[in-house]
Amino acid sequence: MTRALFVLGITLVAALPARADLTHRISSSVQLDVGGASSRAVRLGNSYSISGSGVDTTDGTTAGVVGGLGAHTNGVNALTTVTASQSTDGNAFSFANSYTVGDTVPTSAPTVGEVAAFGDITSEAAGTNTGLAGTITTNGAITISPGAGNTSAIGQVISELQSR
Repeated sequence: MTRALFVLGITLVAALPARADLTHRISSSVQLDVGGASSRAVRLGNSYSISGSGVDTTDGTTAGVVGGLGAHTNGVNALTTVTASQSTDGNAFSFANSYTVGDTVPTSAPTVGEVAAFGDITSEAAGTNTGLAGTITTNGAITISPGAGNTSAIGQVISELQSR
């Protein structure tokens, strides 16, 4: 009886089909970009700060003033400056004062190709496709060349193997 079951088991195993489904996908791409001319201009604002201890301040007329920003003309504030002196000779003191003059507000828009005269400017020329190239061979080798300024080249090969 055991022999019959053994022979029956071998026969069943031999009769089952093998499942070895494989899927292989390969995709490749090259992206070549030539950037356009661009400019970014950010107007800087006015700022004033003062801090200290152990000092006496004056604006030349009034004692104890700390200065500050006054009325503005065309976007730039007037500044009331102060003078500081040590309160008590020989005692510790500290004093710091800073002022940033803001950019003036333009009275007209810049013409095409110009940028407003602001304190924070970034400008980039248009790219050219001189030398810009990209290839991918059938064996997956990538060759890219970014070309002249303001360009980019990206290449990729994706190989996917799936077993079910």
